[in-house]
Amino acid sequence: MAATDPPSSQRFYHGTRADLKPGDLIEPGYRSNFGRRKKAGYVYLTGSLDAAAWGAELALGEGPGRIFTVEPTGPIMDDPNLTDKRYPGNPTKSYRSREPLRVTGECTDWQGHSPEAVQAMKDRIAGLEPLEGS
Repeated sequence: MAATDPPSSQRFYHGTRADLKPGDLIEPGYRSNFGRRKKAGYVYLTGSLDAAAWGAELALGEGPGRIFTVEPTGPIMDDPNLTDKRYPGNPTKSYRSREPLRVTGECTDWQGHSPEAVQAMKDRIAGLEPLEGS
């Protein structure tokens, strides 16, 4: 899988429960919010506000789900956990990078999914087999 420089006109998002502010860096090396919660070798971003909403709603932690606009500080690549294996063609516009993401702002006008939809997604994720390399 080849890394590519991000398109300069693309807006990217990161959904989380972390309390971040513009200028903060989101870096690899923290425990993942999903799966086996192992140390993440990548940081994840998306070009889709809906996918970022799922990230914010499904992230572990006590705070509210939040969506931040971010810019990659290095090359990005398709997230193989969602592309080709689960959603061919990358309709979720999901990417990952080994380099930090810089927070540029917060998106405060996003619409979350219904509590029933969030629970259904949590149940679905709990039943998924880990992907190779995850």
